[in-house]
Amino acid sequence: MKREFLMFKALRYDVIFVHREAAPLGPAYYEWVIAKLFRKKLIYDFDDAIWLANTSDNNKIAAGLKWHTKVEDICKWATIITCGNEYLREYAAKFNTNAIYLPTTIDMVNVHNVIKDFSTLSNRKLIIGWTGSHSTMHYLDMLLPVFKELEEKHKFELRVISNKEPDFNLKSLKFVPWNKKTEIKDLAQIDIGIMPLTDDPWAKGKCGFKALQYMSLGIPSIVSPVGVNTRIVEHNSTGYVCETNQEWKKTLENLLIEPTPLLEMGKKARTFIQENYSVQSQKQKFLNLFD
Repeated sequence: MKREFLMFKALRYDVIFVHREAAPLGPAYYEWVIAKLFRKKLIYDFDDAIWLANTSDNNKIAAGLKWHTKVEDICKWATIITCGNEYLREYAAKFNTNAIYLPTTIDMVNVHNVIKDFSTLSNRKLIIGWTGSHSTMHYLDMLLPVFKELEEKHKFELRVISNKEPDFNLKSLKFVPWNKKTEIKDLAQIDIGIMPLTDDPWAKGKCGFKALQYMSLGIPSIVSPVGVNTRIVEHNSTGYVCETNQEWKKTLENLLIEPTPLLEMGKKARTFIQENYSVQSQKQKFLNLFD
């Protein structure tokens, strides 16, 4: 009842902005009413390949109730579509010529407003960090052999910040429960952030938020060359792009031996995000959607 009430409140407005979907289950009923019955300007935004049935053990029950084909319908009805990367925009453009790329942004004023302090790095172990929900933790599986090998020769900490503790047999592992109040402080403790991905249709739709988080705090990233990652991270400048396990191992081992490049790379990374992926840098482009 509450959702229906909110829908009728849409009559008061000229423009309705829908992120991903108005309702997580069922067909695009609300979007159809807004665009076709109410005849409102509909701005449709999505930042994942949500037209795909990305089912795992963690979400298979909910996935069975989703109506993935509604993404195509909403694209057809929308006045304009904003997509977090070019892969998503190319999909949306099949159904609507008014689809544009508008990157995922980071609030560097009110949220990600801390700058990484590398001053103690020479006196402690290097902290390699990853953050994300338990549903995406499986991307770390590909690197477990790398961490196993590195542990035999080097001392470091693999810090995982998540809502669920990982089941990894690693002596370097430290689990930090995700907490909204301490999220930025916890992230700022890591020295290099990692974002491994498998090269598949779902991962190509990701918009690099992990890398954006790390880099906005002045922390360089190591990412897989999948989707938007190579657009966000410039190899050997603001971070590293590694494809094979051998490349991941070599890059991490070089930093374990000599971590000093991280300071300068972190500065470049933060500047790049500030100029290209911050809320402030994309503010006017976003506001222009409502003209």
